Amino acid sequence: MLPGIGVFGTGAVVKVLVPILRENGFKIEAIWSRLLQDAQEAAKELNIPFFTNKIDDVLLRKDVDLIFVLCSPNLHAQISVKALGIGKHIVCDKPAGLSQADALKMVRAGQYYPSLISLINHSFRFLPAFTHMKKTLNESYLESPVTLIDIRIQSGSLFTEADSFDWKCDDTMGGGTLNLIGSHVVDLVSFLTGQKAVRVHGVVRTFTKSTEKISGIRHISAPDFCTFQMELESGVLVTATLNSHTVGHSFQQEVMICSSTGHLVVRGGDLFGKRQKSNEEVIYLDVEDLQCPVPNSILPKTFVKGICKMVSALREAFLPVNEKAGWIKEPVCSAANFEDGLYVQAVLSAIRQSSQTRQWVKVNIMTEQPDKNELLSAVVRRTAISIS
Repeated sequence: MLPGIGVFGTGAVVKVLVPILRENGFKIEAIWSRLLQDAQEAAKELNIPFFTNKIDDVLLRKDVDLIFVLCSPNLHAQISVKALGIGKHIVCDKPAGLSQADALKMVRAGQYYPSLISLINHSFRFLPAFTHMKKTLNESYLESPVTLIDIRIQSGSLFTEADSFDWKCDDTMGGGTLNLIGSHVVDLVSFLTGQKAVRVHGVVRTFTKSTEKISGIRHISAPDFCTFQMELESGVLVTATLNSHTVGHSFQQEVMICSSTGHLVVRGGDLFGKRQKSNEEVIYLDVEDLQCPVPNSILPKTFVKGICKMVSALREAFLPVNEKAGWIKEPVCSAANFEDGLYVQAVLSAIRQSSQTRQWVKVNIMTEQPDKNELLSAVVRRTAISIS
């Protein structure tokens, strides 16, 4: 029997996700928002029977066994840790909290309750083009070692849809291109290569500080542009440019993996390859229609298709045959877990530091919780970055 679901958040991802969950047989029992009115409106629009602005009202419901945390990152750790502690499975949106300290709390909770599913919503892992790219890499299509990975993503503004100032406009609350798109990129590289970054160099900028609807005392501090380089464990260089300045809701992505004998490249949802003395060939074309009803959304098709595939795997994980056999996590073993979320936070933190110091910065993954003075210093540094 599929678990009942409680949803935290009412944004664009939620409005896409709920129909996908229902199409896969899940029942959404409750929805939460910080503002009760927002929760009520979302519940009415999405036909969800219970709404609230109190976290425990969702977590303590007996008909809810799977929690989707899709609210602002400052609440990710609090909700995830508490939910795991009372026996609920968790799928948390990216990034894992606001910092490594948040992510580490989530890791420790997941380790303490290993029988429970605890995932990060890095849906690119489930996009067919990238699963085929990983498979093709593992089959030695490039014949020689990878030397360079070049990633370019262009998207519309992250702020033009906002009717008022919210967390997505605030860097200290987890908003902006680096967190919302860059986290996907960092995770995708580790998924494709099986390697982690050892040092990074980056530039993070906020060019759009106000819009027609967001102006006055409060201004946008979340970055809308970033470019960074990562050096992986094997010496492979990764370059990424994330630009949220295109007009409208257009979304373009190109992920190219190069070696001395050829390249693999994903453009949109299609995979192409080229080897020496041959023309570029089609390896995978994304001609599959979405198998679930999805309302009009500002989310790119690639994100939506990745979410569809992830929910399908999640459904398989809860089928009786898997629960009875005791390998409930097997269908979602390729999904990002909380440890992956901690690594991504370490890289994002190093990129921000590099942007401030204009130097290469070593990626240090936290293994112990910092003391209060260290946390205060980190908050002061990050606030200084957003002000400058």
